[in-house]
Amino acid sequence: MLKTPPRKVGFVSLGCPKATVDSEHILTQLRAEGYLISPTYQDADLVVVNTCGFIDAAVEESLDAIGEALAENGRVIVTGCLGAKGDIVRETHPKVLAVTGPHATAAVMEAVHTHLPQPHDPHIDLIPPQGIRLTPRHYAYLKISEGCNHRCTFCIIPSMRGDLVSRPIGDVMKEAENLVNAGVKELLVISQDTSAYGVDVKYRTGFWNGRPIKTRMTELTQALAGLGVWVRLHYVYPYPHVDEVIPMMAEGRLLPYLDVPFQHASPRILKLMKRPANAEGTLQRIRDWRAICPDLTIRSTFIAGFPGETEAEFKELLEFLEEAQLDRVGCFAYSPVEGAKANALPDPVHREIREQRQARFMAVQKKISAARLKKKVGQTISVLVDETGPDGAIARSAADAPEIDGRVIIRQGAKLKVGEFARVKVTKADAHDLWATLSGPRAV
Repeated sequence: MLKTPPRKVGFVSLGCPKATVDSEHILTQLRAEGYLISPTYQDADLVVVNTCGFIDAAVEESLDAIGEALAENGRVIVTGCLGAKGDIVRETHPKVLAVTGPHATAAVMEAVHTHLPQPHDPHIDLIPPQGIRLTPRHYAYLKISEGCNHRCTFCIIPSMRGDLVSRPIGDVMKEAENLVNAGVKELLVISQDTSAYGVDVKYRTGFWNGRPIKTRMTELTQALAGLGVWVRLHYVYPYPHVDEVIPMMAEGRLLPYLDVPFQHASPRILKLMKRPANAEGTLQRIRDWRAICPDLTIRSTFIAGFPGETEAEFKELLEFLEEAQLDRVGCFAYSPVEGAKANALPDPVHREIREQRQARFMAVQKKISAARLKKKVGQTISVLVDETGPDGAIARSAADAPEIDGRVIIRQGAKLKVGEFARVKVTKADAHDLWATLSGPRAV
C-alpha cells in the first residue's frame, strides 16, 4: 500500500513581533499535525498569509502579498489583523479560500483541515518542546498577553485583537523555560501593553514548577530574571509599578532597556489621543529611572502631525525630545487608519506638513542619538552575536533590540559564533551603530 505523502503548506508572515508569535503558533500546530512547511509557492499545496492591517502601508503590503500568493499558488488562506477586515480582503481577492482574524490558530487550522486534510501519521506528528520559531535560534519573542484595554484614538488594535487577555503565568514561564533549554540566549517580552499583564485576571496567583507566582509584570520579570538569559521588555506603558523593575535592571538581572510608547508631549494632543497627558511627570519619571539605573536605554515612538496639532504643539514635542534625551526613537507621520476615531477629529494636518514634521523630528533625534552613542566610545561592553562573516561579526548590546535598533560591528570578529556572547571595546559610533574590537573572552 502506497503511503500518502505529507501535505505541504507555504507560509508568509507579515507585521509586528506579536504577529510573528501568532505565526509561530500556527506553524507549530501545522507541524504537530504532520504538515510540512514549504519554502516555495510552487511546492506548496496551499499558502497561509498572516497579515498586518495597522496602517495604510501595511494594508497595501498585505494585500499585495495575498495577490502574489494567489498568482503563484492559487490556494490561499488569510489570517492576521487585516483578516479582521474581512470585507477588504474578499473584495480585493475574492478567490481566497478562507479569512480569519488575528490570534486565531484554531480557525486557521479548521480552514486548513477543510481545504487540505492531512492523514494522521504518529511517526511525523512530532514537534520540539519550544515549538516552531521564525526567529534565529539564539533569541525569541515571548508573548504574555493578547489584546488591549486602551482606546487610543489613532489605533484599531482592540477592534482586531479584542480586550486584554493575559496568558496564565505558569504557561508563560513554561514556554520561557523550554526556549532557554533549546538554546535561546535572549527573551523579548512582548504584548500590546506589557505593564497591564494580569489586570484582566486581577493579578491572580498561578503556579510554575510547584511554586505560587502572581500574574503581574513585576513577579513575571522576577521569575524570568532567574533563567540566566537576557530579558528585554517591550511596549511598557509607564504605570507606577514600572518603577519596581528598574532596580532589577540596575542589578543586572534584567536588561537595562525599556520600550515605552510615549507618542507625544503636548497635553492637549495626548488627550485627543486618549493617552496619559502629563509630559512634565513623564520627564521626572525618566530622571528617576536614570538615577537608579544610569545605563538604562529608553526606546519610544511618537506621532507627528496628529489631527489638530499646531506648530506650537509640535515644537513642544521637540522640546520634550531635547529634555528627555531618549536613546532610541521612531517617529511616524500620522496616517489615517480606517476605523480609527482620530479620523473624525477637526483640523487635520496636511500630508506634506505631517511628513515635514516627521523629518524635523528625526533630525533632532539623530543629533541626540549620535551624542548618546558617542559617550560609549572607549567603553567595554557585552554583546550577543547575530551574524558572522569573513569581514567580521554583527552583534547587539543590551541597548539594541533586534531589527529595530542599532548594531555593534566587530571587524575582527570573524571567528565568533552566532548566538554567543563576547566582550568588546567600542572604538567608533554614529547616530545608530557602534564599531568595536574584541576585548576579551566570551561573557554573559
